[in-house]
Amino acid sequence: MNDLRYNPNLIQRSVQRVAALRPSAWLLSHTLHHLDPPVYRLTGGKSTLASLLSGLPVITLVTTGAKSGQPRAVPLIAIPHEGDLCVIASNWGGKSHPAWYHNLKAHPECTVAVNGRAHPYTAHELTGEAKTAAWQTAVRLYPGYAAYQKRAPRDIPVFKLLADS
Repeated sequence: MNDLRYNPNLIQRSVQRVAALRPSAWLLSHTLHHLDPPVYRLTGGKSTLASLLSGLPVITLVTTGAKSGQPRAVPLIAIPHEGDLCVIASNWGGKSHPAWYHNLKAHPECTVAVNGRAHPYTAHELTGEAKTAAWQTAVRLYPGYAAYQKRAPRDIPVFKLLADS
């Protein structure tokens, strides 16, 4: 998806560094999901509070609930990698995988919205060298992932999102 932009300014890079710290990650993990939707609506699906503050490319990932079968939307940092998109199940360096991880494992078909436009995708969890390469790209884009991995008592999964034809 070529709609993703990543060119953070000095303030946004500073926000990224602060967001990687444990107390900030805790605070953001408990507040952004309340603050992002209104900003997303106000900007016509073009921005979230997280993308405005950090300068990171943010998508809205719509999954099917693993247990409920209901649509679930979550804003996530998108990692452009080798012409595809990747998403990182870091959960801010938390102890468990985020809910959307379980949703994608149960139902890999998903929708990705960028700049107000949605397209169907299929998620594939990466392993081995493919995961390592995508992880390195992710850490270059947002160094906070390295801090999250240090804190997380688990291996952080990486998904590649492949556009459906």
